Amino acid sequence: MVLPDHRPYLFDRTSIADKTADDLSDGQVLLRFLAAGVCGSDLPGFRGAKGQLPGDDGPSAAEKDGFPIHEVAGEVIASRHRQHRVGDRVVGWASGFDGLMERVISDGNGLAPYDPRLTPAQAVGLQPLACVLYACEQLPDLAGRHVAIIGQGSIGLLFSYVAKAAGARHVTGVDPVDRRSLATIFGVDEVVRASSDRWVSQLAPDERADVVIEAVGHQVATLGHAIEAAAPGGTVFYFGVADDEAYPISMRHMLRNNLTLKSGVTLDRRRVLDLAGKFAAEHPELLGSYLTHTFGAQDVQDV
Repeated sequence: MVLPDHRPYLFDRTSIADKTADDLSDGQVLLRFLAAGVCGSDLPGFRGAKGQLPGDDGPSAAEKDGFPIHEVAGEVIASRHRQHRVGDRVVGWASGFDGLMERVISDGNGLAPYDPRLTPAQAVGLQPLACVLYACEQLPDLAGRHVAIIGQGSIGLLFSYVAKAAGARHVTGVDPVDRRSLATIFGVDEVVRASSDRWVSQLAPDERADVVIEAVGHQVATLGHAIEAAAPGGTVFYFGVADDEAYPISMRHMLRNNLTLKSGVTLDRRRVLDLAGKFAAEHPELLGSYLTHTFGAQDVQDV
C-alpha cells in the first residue's frame, strides 16, 4: 500500500493554481493572506494523525493544501458574502483548515472586520479570544466565583484573563511550566506549578473551584482531574477538540457532587468575533501581551 506523502512534523512548500473569484460559492470570501496562528487543535494532524473529526466527511484536514491553519487574518479580494467587501481586512476561521496559502477561500460567516490599528498578527488573537468568550457564555456567571484553569498556555491564559475581567473572585492557573511572570498580566491570583494530578491530589475541600476549565487537551487524564477539582454543584468545561472518540470519566464523582460537564464548538462565529473585537478594545493591553513572537512563512519549519 502506498500512502500519500503527508509526513509527520514536516511543512512542505508547494505551488498550486491561484484561487480566483470564480472558485467562490455563495457566502464565501477570497482572502489575500496576511497572518495566521497555529492552534493546538491543529497539531495532531501535524504530528501525523489523520486530522479529521469523528463524523466528518471528505478528505482529512491534513490532506488539504494550506494545512494546518484555521486562524487567519486577510484582506478581502473577492466576495460572495453580502457583509464583506473587497478591501476589507478581516479575521476569523479558514473554514477548510487550509489557511496557510497566499489566497484563502473561507466561509464569510466565520469572518469579521478588525480594528485597523491592530497589526494582522495581533488581530489573529481575536479568533481564539472569540472561542474563549463563547465558551464562557456557556458557563454560570463567573462574578464572585473561584475559577480554576488547568493549562496556562495560550488558551488557558485567555481563559484566566476573561474570567478575571468577568469578576471572578479567585483565578487559579495550573501548569507544570512556571507562569509566574504572566500572572498579573492575565489575572491569575494563584499560580500552581504542578501537573494536574498532583495538584488535585492535594486540594482541600474548601480549595475546590466553582468552575474548572480544562484547557490542555490532547489526552484524556486532565478531564478527570478537572472533575475531581470541582466543588460540589460546580461546573467543568472541556475546551478544545477531542483527540479520542471516548473519554473515561467518573460518573460516580459527577453524581455524588452534582456536577455539570459542558463542552462544544464555537457557534455564531461572526457575532463572537465582533464581541472579541469589542473586548480587545476595552482591554487594549491584552493582544499586545498575548502576541510574543512572529515568524515568516519561510521560517515555519524551524519553529
